[in-house]
Amino acid sequence: MHALRDAGVADTVLANAIPMPGRMIHSPEGTLAFQPYGTRPEHVINAVSRLGLNINLIDAADALSNVRLYFNQRISDIEPDSASFTARDAATDESRRVQVDVIVGADGAFSVVRARLARLDRFDFSQSYLAHGYKELTIPPVNGGFCMEKNALHIWPRGGYMMIALPNHDGSFTCTLFWPFEGPNSFANLQTREEISDFFSRNFPDAVPHMPELAEEYLHNPTSSLVTVRCGPWYYRNRVVLVGDACHAVVPFFGQGANAAFEDCSVLRGCLERHAPDWQAAFAEYYDTRKAHLDVLADLCVNNFVEMRDHVASASFRLKKKLEAALHRTFPRWFLPLYSMVAFSRIPYGDAKAKADRQKTVIMVGMLGVIAVAVILGVRIWN
Repeated sequence: MHALRDAGVADTVLANAIPMPGRMIHSPEGTLAFQPYGTRPEHVINAVSRLGLNINLIDAADALSNVRLYFNQRISDIEPDSASFTARDAATDESRRVQVDVIVGADGAFSVVRARLARLDRFDFSQSYLAHGYKELTIPPVNGGFCMEKNALHIWPRGGYMMIALPNHDGSFTCTLFWPFEGPNSFANLQTREEISDFFSRNFPDAVPHMPELAEEYLHNPTSSLVTVRCGPWYYRNRVVLVGDACHAVVPFFGQGANAAFEDCSVLRGCLERHAPDWQAAFAEYYDTRKAHLDVLADLCVNNFVEMRDHVASASFRLKKKLEAALHRTFPRWFLPLYSMVAFSRIPYGDAKAKADRQKTVIMVGMLGVIAVAVILGVRIWN
């Protein structure tokens, strides 16, 4: 939101957003339980159309006199030393050599720009995939409206796998099934309409009546992978810099992939303002500022997948969340839940994780102290 405000498009984006103050948990029996994300009314996450967001950003860029937009261009033959590349027009198949001052690689998890930097000496790169993939499905609108609670992220946690649903403005929900690729209970083993109907009816009974095209979508929509990317450095001299998924793709279970990319833009902008016209100094500070925090985020995202998939429906998890909310209300300046720090503040990811770890240590020491005092008093009373 900070980056969108800086770019002057926050109001436009929010006008088409659906605020979600919490998650709605669907049990196997179809009962519902609402879990707030934060402790204040303003603690909401916003569901927006990715297409709509892209259009908002393109329109804002197009309104600038010093920006030129080119579409349907396939980039190849990147030369970092000269900041040049070949652009091939997908419509005409014509190629041209383009020379620029700086290349910004904002081209996603399978970045062509990063792949070229990976051929340079002392460039670190790793990618790791979850054993789970995902497939998108749809709950259509009913009589032009929503068939479930509009202002919530819906989750069907089933231990080992899950389905989620996000609201759209037309009254529909975009569902995502997260499931193992292989194994006895996996995408590989669910192939026929009968198997699909049986599996979803047993595991998501309250969702199936709202999914008339379930079998058709399941059989024809692609199954995609979930990748985490780590690399470094995110720049080459004063010629190339990476942002967003191109340098730190994360799995989507903390809802921070886009946020982290927008934050890259804010941090890089500040570095450029401080160091202009020294591009390399700006890129180096940007990388040094961001790298450790994004490595922490990558771990948080994987851990939150396990939490969403296996724990959110448990009584112990609900008790933990209530305890966190109570501590925050009682000690608002000292205790902040990790999720609130990540989702509702600009505290860097690494700092948020470190603070959460310190809070956990203090709470554990306090609990042990209470237990010790209780034991001592019990012994004295007994004697």
